[in-house]
Amino acid sequence: MAASTSQHVLSSTKLWSNSCFSLEKRTCHVHSVSVGRRCPSARNLGLVCSSKSQSSVVEPVQLPGSPKSGTTPKKSSESALILIRHGESLWNEKNLFTGCVDVPLTPKGVEEAIEAGKRICNIPVDVIYTSSLIRAQMTAMLAMMQHRRKKVPIIVHNESEQAHKWSRIYSEETKKQSIPVITAWQLNERMYGELQGLNKQETADRFGKEQVHEWRRSYDIPPPNGESLEMCAERAVAYFKDQIIPQLVAGKHVMIAAHGNSLRSIIMHLDKLTSQEVISLELSTGIPMLYIFKEGKFIRRGSPAGPSEAGVYAYTKNLAQYRQKLDSMIQ
Repeated sequence: MAASTSQHVLSSTKLWSNSCFSLEKRTCHVHSVSVGRRCPSARNLGLVCSSKSQSSVVEPVQLPGSPKSGTTPKKSSESALILIRHGESLWNEKNLFTGCVDVPLTPKGVEEAIEAGKRICNIPVDVIYTSSLIRAQMTAMLAMMQHRRKKVPIIVHNESEQAHKWSRIYSEETKKQSIPVITAWQLNERMYGELQGLNKQETADRFGKEQVHEWRRSYDIPPPNGESLEMCAERAVAYFKDQIIPQLVAGKHVMIAAHGNSLRSIIMHLDKLTSQEVISLELSTGIPMLYIFKEGKFIRRGSPAGPSEAGVYAYTKNLAQYRQKLDSMIQ
């Protein structure tokens, strides 16, 4: 069954794209953040954008609570933020440096993404952000397909006016049953430069274990013609602040499916980790991390332990009520 599912998903990737955290036990981290402004052109979706660079406004898909009249949706007292590192990729399996090379998931990676979806199937999701790389997009799609709300994740195509026009949805009811998936290169994995495609063990034998370890695990030393973690963090955190935090402020529940280093960068920002702490942070593939955004602060709630783990939803009253609503809808 797993093999047939994996084969089907891998064969579908062309349609999707053209282009256990190993955490030390800590007390919950809380981090205050700055807020953005509502973009007038985002009213149809209830999405929010800032004044900088690209907008995350998505016209083809309408979010819940954003009526066509353009009224501003009521802000929630709290929002959920889910972070998921993509499942195992074909180059993870082969022990190759992947970086920004666009490699799909293995059958194991597909199953990891499905399992991740089961773990968050009772947590509300209004909008999904992912990188421009297929392994993250596959993870986002597969995870969302397990959600009990059964809304359809739809990749937004705003890369050109024609793509935007051709992907328009004309049914208001269909829009309500859809969730926009916004892709952003800023959430891509760290670019490994001249190491991309090389075998990790062979590279260590050639350049020495210490040198390769420095390239991989230091904060501010990049590999040849590549990015350091610091450089990756600059773009990932800037995008998070500019495009994603305003969604949370507006009461939207957000899922981010991305990569080890782009997510480490965001977690560094959320948990106020030092450069030394973040380089020792290990993120397992396909394991979701849950944060609650409330009153301008992020509170880390750990990883949902399983698809029916009641303790996860008891963290907040709102999450518990959402699950009860799902239960009543399904019954």
